[in-house]
Amino acid sequence: MLEIKGTYQNGRIHLDSNPRIGLPSKVIVTFPEIEVETPGETDRKTLQWGDFSFDKSRKLLKNLKGSLAEEVISQRRNA
Repeated sequence: MLEIKGTYQNGRIHLDSNPRIGLPSKVIVTFPEIEVETPGETDRKTLQWGDFSFDKSRKLLKNLKGSLAEEVISQRRNA
């Protein structure tokens, strides 16, 4: 039996390599067991929409005169 790995996504299987078979062939597709972690089992922080907010940055920069790039360059030169 020939074994070829691939990826299943959106109802399609994409093979990692091309089998050298010229005739139509029956196949058996096997999905390995995937362990799904519950939210309490993971140590990583789940991203929330609030993590992508620029409000904090806007508040810090509201009194900035000029561009942020110029300010960063100036601070690095003076450091």
